[in-house]
Amino acid sequence: MKQIERYFYPAVFTYEPGQEIAVDFPDLKCATSGINDDDALLSARELLGCVLYGLEEDAEEIPAPTPLTEVDTQPNERVVLVDVYMPSIRQAHINRSVNRTVTLPAWLNAVALEHNVNFSQVLQDALKSQLHLG
Repeated sequence: MKQIERYFYPAVFTYEPGQEIAVDFPDLKCATSGINDDDALLSARELLGCVLYGLEEDAEEIPAPTPLTEVDTQPNERVVLVDVYMPSIRQAHINRSVNRTVTLPAWLNAVALEHNVNFSQVLQDALKSQLHLG
């Protein structure tokens, strides 16, 4: 099945005096906030990408977005169409780093530290070589 490149979902921005802007995605049942409109939009886009990526990875159904004209709001709320470009979200998760604990003889660790060895890079290079990954 072809993956969708860009999703668009309505978010309800709620404005209360003296508080952060609350952002709710009614179709996805998730929320975030921001200190101003720009921050709220960036937080909304990041949350949208994380939630949709999680749904894709878990092979769960992704709900259809409600049309903007059908989203109910209160006087202190605004509907904003938030989009997320999924190829960059997916790529970021593919290339994310994970921690691994390795055990070395103390003398080898000391010599490597003296020579400013980048342990992560050496391990990556060795694993690629061992697995014939070029």
